[in-house]
Amino acid sequence: MIINRRKTDIFFKYLFRIMSLTSVLALASILVFVFVQGLVPFLVPGAPGIRIVTEGIDEIRVNGQSYRPDGNYIDIPRETALISLAFNALGEEQEPEITVDPREKDPAKKLAITGTGGGEITYPEAYTYTITYPAVIRALSQKVHIILPEPAYSVGAFLGGTEWRPVYNKEYGIFPMILGTLVVSFGAILLGLPPALLSGLFLAEFLPEKPAAFIRGGIELLAGIPSVVYGFFGLMVIVPAVKNIFRVPSGNGLLSAVLVLAVMILPTVIAITETSLRAVPRSHREASLSLGASRMQTAWHVTLPHAKSGVIAGIILGISRAVGETMALILVAGNSAQMIQGLTGSIRTLTATIALEMGYAGGRHSQMLFSIGVVLFILILLLNTVILLMRRHAEEEG
Repeated sequence: MIINRRKTDIFFKYLFRIMSLTSVLALASILVFVFVQGLVPFLVPGAPGIRIVTEGIDEIRVNGQSYRPDGNYIDIPRETALISLAFNALGEEQEPEITVDPREKDPAKKLAITGTGGGEITYPEAYTYTITYPAVIRALSQKVHIILPEPAYSVGAFLGGTEWRPVYNKEYGIFPMILGTLVVSFGAILLGLPPALLSGLFLAEFLPEKPAAFIRGGIELLAGIPSVVYGFFGLMVIVPAVKNIFRVPSGNGLLSAVLVLAVMILPTVIAITETSLRAVPRSHREASLSLGASRMQTAWHVTLPHAKSGVIAGIILGISRAVGETMALILVAGNSAQMIQGLTGSIRTLTATIALEMGYAGGRHSQMLFSIGVVLFILILLLNTVILLMRRHAEEEG
């Protein structure tokens, strides 16, 4: 069978174009979706109006109109000043009235409820009022929840706030998590980068080929181990060691997270560093050795500077993995959304917050987790940009 090379070239040319376009569109769609979801809570209120949700009540009249909720909520226009309810509870017709004060900023004081009969008014969480009519069996109690729309959240309160209480107080301050992410990432880089560079230099410049190939295979194997395995190792070995050495109630904290993350980034940085060093032309080494330099001087002052681009690429990948790590840190960091309380204090990172809470989050809470994803994306972008600018500046000086 004779293959037409021209048609084959055309086929693969368009195939590559389609695949490239599909990949770009898929990536752009993901980014647009995450950014849109993440920006919504800062631009629009949490709901279009006041919502009424009932439990154990089959029929309710709201401002004279009858509803059978069946588990759904009833929307009331947010500008409504008076809401009259009527339903059967405790065997009697209950007719509570709700007055809405649009000028009041405090959600706990925004509503005034009268005429509840035997019902008990509670404020279980921010922007939510509940009228409860108790029964002999608690599961049979009847409830009416009045849920106010959450206003658009402040970007300053989000980035600079120190309280993360999304369920009850509706506070979404992520500054402790930003600080925890940066500290644990830079701690891991400072701890893991020197041995990674020295190991890569040793494998590429001083170790014979056969032992180097054997060790290289082991490093590549370590780079492919799932992060949860590193986390489990940290939980069983590093956390108890930190607890015993520092005599603290729990070893889950900043130091354990830094140690585990430093071990995790070692294989990636070592592999890329060694590959970059081996790519330096042999003539550079021979020229240095012919001038009387030792192998150490040649490796440190000639080979390593010429492989600077690849080494910086390895550092960028190491930082990206450190900032984006999730499972291992969930197991060893303690996961308390609080300011850092020392080396052994519990911390929580941005990625851990998303992983821990996305399963049960809803409404504004879910949108705020997307906002954390946007912050994480921007953070990694800024870090990589700074490193690349430093690299360009060093190259210009060279």
